Amino acid sequence: MLEKYKKHQFLFEELVKRDFKKKYKRTVLGMGWSILSPLAMLLVMRLVFTHFFGRTMLHYTTYLFCGNLVFAYFNESATQGMTSLLGNAAIFTKVNVPKYLFLLSKNCQTLINFGLTLVVFFIFCLIDHITFTWKFIFLLYPVALLMLFNIGMGLVLSALFVFFRDIQYLWSIFSQLLMYMSAIFYSIDSFSTTAQYAFLINPVYLFIRYFRKIVIEDTVPTVTFHLLMAFDVAAVLLLGCWMYRKYNTEFLYYV
Repeated sequence: MLEKYKKHQFLFEELVKRDFKKKYKRTVLGMGWSILSPLAMLLVMRLVFTHFFGRTMLHYTTYLFCGNLVFAYFNESATQGMTSLLGNAAIFTKVNVPKYLFLLSKNCQTLINFGLTLVVFFIFCLIDHITFTWKFIFLLYPVALLMLFNIGMGLVLSALFVFFRDIQYLWSIFSQLLMYMSAIFYSIDSFSTTAQYAFLINPVYLFIRYFRKIVIEDTVPTVTFHLLMAFDVAAVLLLGCWMYRKYNTEFLYYV
């Protein structure tokens, strides 16, 4: 895989540049939207949900920011990844290049956006009087796994989208449901023990919970929690790689 990347490094870099420029084409603020968009969403969610859920919760705005930050990165990567294969059909039907390069370029672009927002998040933590400790280094773990998880989801969704165009509408509905099931703006502490364990089935919630554990609670999650996250990522990534390997040639007939 590394040899293939070196062989097509120029193409990959150009794809990343193209996707990044395309995202902000004809916008006045350009990259500024990478920061303003999540902040605007955070403000709206704070105004709407503080009265209902965050009245007694310490650092509720940071709690919201954690959830919104992680989910926005996941949703943007998955949504853009879904169209990455079909959107570049004009290239790979004429030139023999690894098809996953188009997905990786999309993920690289969303990772840059996430990094910019993450910087704003840390600044906001200072404003919210969050104490920075050595445990913050553990945030590298969920960030790395989330990046791999997004790649895996992109592989699965982009492969399905080639064969079933309806997947874009189904994904829109599912992602909306997933957002409400990820405890972004509410706490699950009032739920029963069984219900709280049920939330662990949702991989996105695990990433959000990890961030909150480190940033707000100053606690490192258990080894079991780490392994559960790694298992979810491995399962999705392996499924995506298998689909690309199995249907690699068939993609050409459906685009």
